[in-house]
Amino acid sequence: MIPLIIDTDPGVDDAMALMLACASPEVDLLAVTTVFGNVPLPGTTANAGRILTLAGRPEIPVAPGAARPLVHVQAERAEEWHGDDGLGGRAAGLPPGPAPDPRGALGTQVEVLREASEPVTIATIGPLTNIALLLATHPELAPRIGRIVWMGGSLSGGNVTGAAEFNAHCDPEAAHRVLTQADVPVTMVPLDLTHQCPVGPAWLHALAAAGPRCAELGTVITHYRTAYRARYGVDAVAVHDAVAVLEAVLPGTLRTTPHPLQVACDLGPARGATVPGGPGPAVAVALDADTEAVLAAILERLSTLG
Repeated sequence: MIPLIIDTDPGVDDAMALMLACASPEVDLLAVTTVFGNVPLPGTTANAGRILTLAGRPEIPVAPGAARPLVHVQAERAEEWHGDDGLGGRAAGLPPGPAPDPRGALGTQVEVLREASEPVTIATIGPLTNIALLLATHPELAPRIGRIVWMGGSLSGGNVTGAAEFNAHCDPEAAHRVLTQADVPVTMVPLDLTHQCPVGPAWLHALAAAGPRCAELGTVITHYRTAYRARYGVDAVAVHDAVAVLEAVLPGTLRTTPHPLQVACDLGPARGATVPGGPGPAVAVALDADTEAVLAAILERLSTLG
């Protein structure tokens, strides 16, 4: 069983990813840490607790982390996609989670890593601020991290600007710090792949029909689905974060290509771009997969929650 920490900024697709982890017997979800991103930190923290409670796992600690980027103020949030509350306007209707863990994200991550009997996978599906802080302040714990799986970045253009994907654009300095370090292997799951994995009406209907928990998740998705249709003219939903978490749960699900990467940290139009090349270690960039099998596996696992 793979010990797992999820670092997240819920977010509708984050909610699906959290529930996917709860439905996956291959992992032991030891903690969820939260970061600013789709909505401010108090919202992402409360939402993580709500989703774990919905999934029947309220005992998993939820610890708040960074409320802002390392250097510059966050330029964009994602209420257009996720609603003002981060869960498509449905947050208040979900059961609340337990109180946030007083250790905070960094303290929780450090304690989990120190106590784990084998290397821990960190699936990070938001801005990389918490992970950059962990690696910078506790380098001695790097050997206790099996790998970092990050949903973020793009080699072919962004979804916030023409150059930058949202999670990278939120904190480019943190992304650069994590992607260019050599102490922990990183798998990046970029837009290039996740945009190939939208779910359509039949998939969403099957999810909603699986049981009350899945039906509630389907309701949470509604706002995001509407925004996706308005932007792209297709009745579908991109499940970005769930694709990354599936790779964390089942290593090798996605086919990767090694690329050294740099992240543009200037204040110009390229800010937040993840650019192949330069010095540094190779990042395993997931650029290909059997997308039908990926989406079927996500649906099958979520459906077990009922």
